Amino acid sequence: MTNQTYFTSECVSPGHPDKIADQISDAVLDACLEHDPASRVACETFCTTGQVVVGGEITTTTYVDIQKIVRSKIEEIGYRTGMGFDNDCGVLNAIHSQSPDIAQGVDTGGAGDQGIMFGGAVDETPELMPLALVLSREIIRELTDITRSGKLEWARPDAKSQVTLAYNEDGTISHVETVVVSVQHNEDVTNEQIREDVIKLVITPVLEKYNLDIKKVNNFHINPTGRFVIGGPHGDAGLTGRKIIVDTYGGFFRHGGGAFSGKDPSKVDRSAAYAARWVAKNIVGAGFATKCEVQLSYAIGVDHPTSIKVDTFRTGSVEEIKLAAAVMNVFDLSPRGIEQALELRTPNFKYQDLAAFGHIGRTDIDLPWERLDKIEELKKATK
Repeated sequence: MTNQTYFTSECVSPGHPDKIADQISDAVLDACLEHDPASRVACETFCTTGQVVVGGEITTTTYVDIQKIVRSKIEEIGYRTGMGFDNDCGVLNAIHSQSPDIAQGVDTGGAGDQGIMFGGAVDETPELMPLALVLSREIIRELTDITRSGKLEWARPDAKSQVTLAYNEDGTISHVETVVVSVQHNEDVTNEQIREDVIKLVITPVLEKYNLDIKKVNNFHINPTGRFVIGGPHGDAGLTGRKIIVDTYGGFFRHGGGAFSGKDPSKVDRSAAYAARWVAKNIVGAGFATKCEVQLSYAIGVDHPTSIKVDTFRTGSVEEIKLAAAVMNVFDLSPRGIEQALELRTPNFKYQDLAAFGHIGRTDIDLPWERLDKIEELKKATK
């Protein structure tokens, strides 16, 4: 019997139906913020065979062409005629303005809703992210890149990955136990070709990047059902906010339950989750712990957190209560303070790009909540 334990994370491609919905919702948000940074947006998207429904509450001074946004995003993702879903689909716009009852609390600088948010960091990767999530996400990114380049002529946009890591008793990572990849394909390709291409062109380069031996992987499940021709919204309906674990830490840390996409920064589901990551990453970056999780909570209309909790999972060199006090002194975690510090209303990135490949731990985009810019202040505050 092995003394190892196992942990698994998954990721989905931008062509997954739920991710299509996330990207459309965030593309609407991007369009609003581009010309009116004060926009209030809560945009939800539903997509199925030949149909996209965009609804929710938006208050903005700019005009947003919902039809154009939806069709452009579908084309960018890679859906074409004959896949049961393409940019000729029907688009229903069911958007209305934000409730004034909510607005009166947000206008004064309060949170847009109550709720709990979590952020975390761990020293398993240079970006201080859980390795299982990073690997599954990198597999999807590599697969998406070579699919869009035409290198995999048989591949279609919808795909999922899953990576299981084996951990030793001391908490160190032993090896990759299992890799699962399911990728939509055309009618002509064989299962053998799919397996060969995915292992050689996708999985191997990703594991090599993280100095992991592919020969030690005990199980590969590549398109385990044997067929994945019907995919995307034609195979399974998509809905904004159904991939919240994929968007964050792959289940390695807790999640408050609130989705990100389609929400402007007054919604603490999004902004405070980014802030919690910022705090946790700086705590680990400062050397106070090798693993850290931060919980924040808010009340609607109230301009400061109702609670802050720091958990270092017994890896900390400073008491958690002392760390929480330092966090309160160093970080302005009011909704407006977060918006300003993390540049959320005038971002140098597109929210729709976060919806495609994850909101946390990105190294390809300069995200303010990934910066280790509070280490020295935290060290002073804990003395």
